[in-house]
Amino acid sequence: MSSRQYITKAIVCGSKANMTSDKSYLLFTEELGMLWAQAKSVRMEKSKQRFALQDFSIIRVSLVQGRSTWRIGSVEALSNSFFVSGSRISRGGVSFIVKKLRQYVHGETAIPRAFIDAVDSLTALSAEDDVHVMGMYQKVYEFRLLAELGYIKITNDTRPLIEASSMAKAMEMYDISLDSVVTKGIEHASQVSHL
Repeated sequence: MSSRQYITKAIVCGSKANMTSDKSYLLFTEELGMLWAQAKSVRMEKSKQRFALQDFSIIRVSLVQGRSTWRIGSVEALSNSFFVSGSRISRGGVSFIVKKLRQYVHGETAIPRAFIDAVDSLTALSAEDDVHVMGMYQKVYEFRLLAELGYIKITNDTRPLIEASSMAKAMEMYDISLDSVVTKGIEHASQVSHL
């Protein structure tokens, strides 16, 4: 029986060392959801994959499903928002996005809009230095992610924010009048999700 290969975009959300030179990576993929995948000999100096598979990287990766684990084949680095961030504030914003993905997204279920929002947010926040704008962006991102996962009820007030076609459009619709609704929605969703 042959294994099926998937080629998909992914965000590297974390990693852990295995054995002497192997490493497992937590990948939030566009087509397969959140999964752990193993890369052989990636910790060796001669490995060509080691630089592409750094935390916070956005990559194009080929994945092969084995009996018990996913294996990483080829990897193409597309960007790394953490490395291109120009300040401590923007690096904190990038870290926030990956932290929320790790906190809320579990299982191998594709969530395409959440993936697109995450990539857009990583790109936008890597260039953001305004603390106020950063805070608003983080709230809107977390709110949309929780809504996409089904933890936030859509109301007339929040529908435009949740159903906006992109994070940029959602940010245009966000104003101070929605701040308390969004904050309460995030707090309630965090409690009911038990995450």
